[in-house]
Amino acid sequence: MATIEELRRKMEKAALALDFEEAKRCRDQIAILRGGATIDDLEQADFNGLERQKPGAMGLGTSQQKLKPPPGWKRPSKPDPMTTGRSLRGRRTKR
Repeated sequence: MATIEELRRKMEKAALALDFEEAKRCRDQIAILRGGATIDDLEQADFNGLERQKPGAMGLGTSQQKLKPPPGWKRPSKPDPMTTGRSLRGRRTKR
């Protein structure tokens, strides 16, 4: 099967041919093999959604995912400051 050296050569050829998607796949496979995975693990690995950390985003808590609102969600409108706090609910009335 594929060894790290074969994958490295394949990645370099793909990069020279400007096939960056293939080069990325080879790079990810090399990273998995260097991490101690076997060839069988490599064949079963799912690279979809694999995302590298952005440069400059190093530090505590930067690898946490950011929440994205669901499609079609709109932020609620802000309350009107002229009417805020003027509700009679919960207030005691004079008798």
